[in-house]
Amino acid sequence: MTMITVEDVLRALAPVIDPELRRSVVDLNMIRDVEIEGDSVQLKLALTTLACPLSDTLAAQVHAAISALPGVEHVGIDVTEMTPEEVRQIVMGLRRGSPSPPDGRSGGGQAPLVFSLDPSQATLPTSLARQISPVKHLIGVTSGKGGVGKSLVTALLAVALRREGYRVGIFDADITGASIPQLFGLNHSRMKRSPEGIIPVQSESGIRIVSANFMLKNPDDPVAWRGSRIAQLIIDLWHDVVWGPLDYLLFDFPPGTSDAQLTVMMDLPVQGLLMVTTPQELATLIVRKAIKMSRAMEVPLLGVVENMSYFVCPDTGTQHEIFGESHAASVSAQAGIALLARLPIEPALARACDAGRIEEVDFPPLHDLTRQVVAALETDHRADGA
Repeated sequence: MTMITVEDVLRALAPVIDPELRRSVVDLNMIRDVEIEGDSVQLKLALTTLACPLSDTLAAQVHAAISALPGVEHVGIDVTEMTPEEVRQIVMGLRRGSPSPPDGRSGGGQAPLVFSLDPSQATLPTSLARQISPVKHLIGVTSGKGGVGKSLVTALLAVALRREGYRVGIFDADITGASIPQLFGLNHSRMKRSPEGIIPVQSESGIRIVSANFMLKNPDDPVAWRGSRIAQLIIDLWHDVVWGPLDYLLFDFPPGTSDAQLTVMMDLPVQGLLMVTTPQELATLIVRKAIKMSRAMEVPLLGVVENMSYFVCPDTGTQHEIFGESHAASVSAQAGIALLARLPIEPALARACDAGRIEEVDFPPLHDLTRQVVAALETDHRADGA
């Protein structure tokens, strides 16, 4: 009978690569407590998180590699989870070994991230920052239609939640048309790289923001990427950013129902979507497409928000539906979800957005929306036993 040693097992497992970290499971110290008895091999496979969607795949690869050894008839794998400190050590080890940013600066300390717009050079080094950034609630703000005010609703909701004392972040997932930095007066800010991951930009009130515009040399540089590359950047940022503890993370979706939307809905733990529309029938037609998509992806819908619903004349107080009669009630009724808010056109708000001073604006029409969103998510959170 061929005698198997621990060294034989580790050599056999060296080619097995963790699909997220792109390193050998042996180098990552994932293989532990190897015990050999006759033709049986028993070991522990320590994952960075038991919630890893590829855990079964990785365990199967480990099993196959050991089973291929001469004399091995039985393989037992006990899948376990690393401690937070072990995860942190892996993060720091990967950071020390990661390549320099494309502009040639060192990756150490907190160097600004300024990436080339060549998609082949714009990849972010994979890390485990996501695991040291607990996020309580993840909300998507979407529409399917461009120009309806998704970024405005995202920013206003973030500001309102922050005023209530919540820890808030914004993920500007509109990679090719980012506008969140402008709303907060952060066009010339840059995200930083630390040993543990990418540090978001903070607004004046402490809202933590991630945006592709924070990685451009100039705010008006175009991001001319295919959808698959955009989707990959969203995933890279999700795994790489060290948000710190957050009560609410708001995702500002790009227009459409394609790669970026699919990526977020399939791969990220979105708890609910806000559907933003405007009064025009054209806008509501596209919103209905987005609603059907979210239903197909089994992502909960929190409700509909109609933006630019009406204008109140400052001289007479008369309400005018400039863009025609509202269709939001019929859209929400047809979908079986709530109409959460109808937001008016407010010139003072528009001026504040252009000036990057959205945090200075108190927008009363959003107050009730904020309360409803918090109530819905907190109720679901309690129902889940958290």
